[in-house]
Amino acid sequence: MHFKLIIALVEDDKTNKVLDAARKAGATGATVINQARGEGAEEATTFFGLSLETQRDVLLLLVEEHLARDILETIAEVGEFDSKAGTGIAFQVDVEDAVGVSHQIRKLSNVVEEKL
Repeated sequence: MHFKLIIALVEDDKTNKVLDAARKAGATGATVINQARGEGAEEATTFFGLSLETQRDVLLLLVEEHLARDILETIAEVGEFDSKAGTGIAFQVDVEDAVGVSHQIRKLSNVVEEKL
């Protein structure tokens, strides 16, 4: 079984909604890194010299490769990445090898076989 790592940078108020949707799309878990800061194409708005940026969370999801695209598209839709500027991004990278995922492999074997 092969895996992809989906990395999503999400507005912190949308994290739980995105995680719930990713799980429904086939993700078996995630690691959340809180309070990340992003720099986009536009400079952040300031008010009397104070930045008015929203906090971001970094979501790391190790997912089976056949489920990855559906999960990625679900994250983008729920996070409103394409409909509103500056709401977040998500991308996937190939994972050459992983350990500690035998429980996921057992759980995902039937799901992946049905998809193929």
